[in-house]
Amino acid sequence: MNLQRLSVKKLFLLVEMGMAVSMLAVSVILFAVTDEIWMLLGGGLLTACALVWMLLLAWSFGKRLSLFTGKLCQLTDNMISGGKEIERADDKETLFARIIHRLSRLYGIMAENRRRVDMERQELQTLVSDISHQVKMPVSNLKMVTDTLLTMPVTKQERTEFLQGIRRQTEKLDFLFQALVKTSRLETGAVQLEKKDGLLIDTLAKAMSGIVYGAEKKKISVTVDCPESLHLPHDSRWTAEALFNLLDNAVKYTASGGSIAVSVEQWEMYVKADIADTGKGISESSQAAIFRRFYREEEVHDQPGVGIGLYLAREIVTRQGGYIKVTSEVGKGSTFSVFLPWK
Repeated sequence: MNLQRLSVKKLFLLVEMGMAVSMLAVSVILFAVTDEIWMLLGGGLLTACALVWMLLLAWSFGKRLSLFTGKLCQLTDNMISGGKEIERADDKETLFARIIHRLSRLYGIMAENRRRVDMERQELQTLVSDISHQVKMPVSNLKMVTDTLLTMPVTKQERTEFLQGIRRQTEKLDFLFQALVKTSRLETGAVQLEKKDGLLIDTLAKAMSGIVYGAEKKKISVTVDCPESLHLPHDSRWTAEALFNLLDNAVKYTASGGSIAVSVEQWEMYVKADIADTGKGISESSQAAIFRRFYREEEVHDQPGVGIGLYLAREIVTRQGGYIKVTSEVGKGSTFSVFLPWK
């Protein structure tokens, strides 16, 4: 007989029948040995009592099993559909309660994973939308200029101007793709930041080299105050990228003849690098949003850029255990403070 194929009711019925037959058989044997009628009557009474209690046990067990299977089905349905989680059992000592408790935990894990997948899907949709928005204008400009060159007669000077416009748009697209590649490599873990002890002044010099031409062109004075012997565990290449993005923003939004001051201080647990400019400043309502990917204020859309530099800078600094803080006032410039830990 294959017990695995028997239902619970049939199993209980077999147990009851076996118990009744065994008890009656024992009673008959005792009666035969002793020849006392009360042995037979007592055995029959005990058998009847045992059968009643077994029936009550089977009924209560079936009732409990029915409630358990109902909760189990409801919970599994919620797991499949993502519905509301059922209430967990108050009694943690019973086997049923422990099973429900573990299934509830599993449901919570699945719900959290589903929430993360939904967030990632939403972020991906937003990213695709942002990229398409950033690419749309340069591509439209390139198409318009090339159509003009192909269909209309132009002078040599006009052709040169059109070609310069094409170059500007391709440079913008190249900058966008390079920024996206860097951001993607960081976010997906394709690039692991390696903190090594090194001079911060050397990292700062790498970042400064990228803004020299732009600052000179706008006649912006740049001053640097950094201890030459300051050692700090950091990823020099990516930290220079973060500092360059902050410096590049300072150059973009500082008017001609303005100034940028870079100063480094040693704190107890952090090294603080301030990049202060005399630019247009950032309103208080926008300061929390400027580190979002592709965020740009309405009044600076005429400036070059795609709004990913600050986001990338924050990602680089955060992944090294640091953080960035901004203090600014409209019309009085901005100060971006980079905090990098000593260890």
